Amino acid sequence: MLDLVLRVLRTVDLPLLGALLALMGIGLAVLYSASGQSTGMVTAQALRYGVGLAAMWALSRLPPTQLRNWTPLVYAASLVPLALVLVVGTGRHGSHWLNLGVFYFQPAEVLKLSLPMMVAWYLNSQPLPPRLPVVLVAALLVGLPTGLVLLQPDFGTAMLVGISGAFVLYLAGLSWWWFAAAAGAVAAAAPAAWFWLLRPYQKDRILTFLDPERDPLGAGWNIIQSRIAIGGGGLDGKGWGEGTQSHLNYIPEHTTDFIFAVLSEEFGWIGVVVTLALYLFVVGRCLWVAAGARDGYSRLLAGALGLSFCVYVLVNGGMVAGLLPVVGVPMPLLSYGGTSAVSLLAGLGVVMAVRAHRPVHQR
Repeated sequence: MLDLVLRVLRTVDLPLLGALLALMGIGLAVLYSASGQSTGMVTAQALRYGVGLAAMWALSRLPPTQLRNWTPLVYAASLVPLALVLVVGTGRHGSHWLNLGVFYFQPAEVLKLSLPMMVAWYLNSQPLPPRLPVVLVAALLVGLPTGLVLLQPDFGTAMLVGISGAFVLYLAGLSWWWFAAAAGAVAAAAPAAWFWLLRPYQKDRILTFLDPERDPLGAGWNIIQSRIAIGGGGLDGKGWGEGTQSHLNYIPEHTTDFIFAVLSEEFGWIGVVVTLALYLFVVGRCLWVAAGARDGYSRLLAGALGLSFCVYVLVNGGMVAGLLPVVGVPMPLLSYGGTSAVSLLAGLGVVMAVRAHRPVHQR
């Protein structure tokens, strides 16, 4: 029996797995409280974690060379449901989900893995640091799926998808002035986007970010109540299941996008620091694996996945704290939902594959 377990875990990075299991345990505990002690929601989320862990284990067993060979097919296949969701998708503000009968599937989440895979695959075959023609092709690979996500419209996910591709370019040695120029272009296009691209609810989110008190009972309600919950937690929190803001339904989306506010209120600053330390460990472990990768594709992909994970945490944390506009980005492994958790764990399975197949003396 022990030999079977060891064979199963042979390609799994145990320190990384331990941090992920701890985060999932925290997520289930907070979800149980936030959902009003709903065992149904907790069970459903635990099953999703199980699917994600199975995908992580399966991908950890694939040699990166094999994964590299499949990358163009994976990238192309991920674009199909992304285009399909624009035709038959559903969502609160546009078309974000595909109703598959048994569950809802969000195609954009898959791009958080397939897009950096494709950019890493392309750059691995080019001289580095990349020159202008290579950068333009890579920008097209990033821009096509990002544009499709924007058409849903889903600005928050589109931003994260685009950033995941940009991280690959950064790790490939692209000069900082390219990113500065891109930021300048975005800033220059902002006025046009305000009048002709952004929808009314998206404009409300930006205005609310700048001044939540302008509509305290409407658009500003989420941020105001989230701040109250975070401030009310103090050092050690109000106690598990004792958070008033979530249990009295003051915080909308308290099981999904704003679940971090529930954690802050019930477990206080101590709980926040422990959770953020686990996130930091996951990011650091990914970057450590990337540094010891045996080929350029593995190094670029593992590093980009680690940095992207960091951005997910920062965006959701900043959103919940009122430091960033609300863009509908879940907190990794805490927020209730399946597609995000499964795709995230699958990506970390790729990182484990990179570690498992690098030179023995570096493991």
